[in-house]
Amino acid sequence: QVQLQEFGGGLVQAGGSLRLSCKASGSFFSINAMGWYRQPPGKQRELVAAITSGGRANYADSVKGRFTISRDNAENTVYLQMNSLKPEDTAVYYCNGNFDAVVAGTKDYWGRGTQVTVSS
Repeated sequence: QVQLQEFGGGLVQAGGSLRLSCKASGSFFSINAMGWYRQPPGKQRELVAAITSGGRANYADSVKGRFTISRDNAENTVYLQMNSLKPEDTAVYYCNGNFDAVVAGTKDYWGRGTQVTVSS
C-alpha cells in the first residue's frame, strides 16, 4: 500500500505565500511523475503543476510565474511553493503520484487534500 500525506495548507492574505509538501510512504519500487491538483469550491479538480522523476515541470497557465513545484527523490517528497497568492487560488489541494507499487503495480495514488484559503 502507498500513502501520500500533504502538509502546509492554511489561511493567508492575498499576495502572501505558502509552501505545501507531500510525503509518500509505503511499499513501492519507485515514484514516476508527481503533481498537485486543486478543487475550488463548487468546481472540478484541476491540475496545478506536475513534475517528472527527472525534474521536468509543467504548470497550469493560471499559476505560471507564481508557483514552483519541486521534489526530493531521496525523501519521496514533492513541494509546491505558492507565491503572490490570489483569492481565486482558494481550494483544496491534492497531491498525486504515479507509483511502481510492490503489490498493485504501476498506479496513481492521491493524498486526502489540504485546504488553502486566500483572503482578499
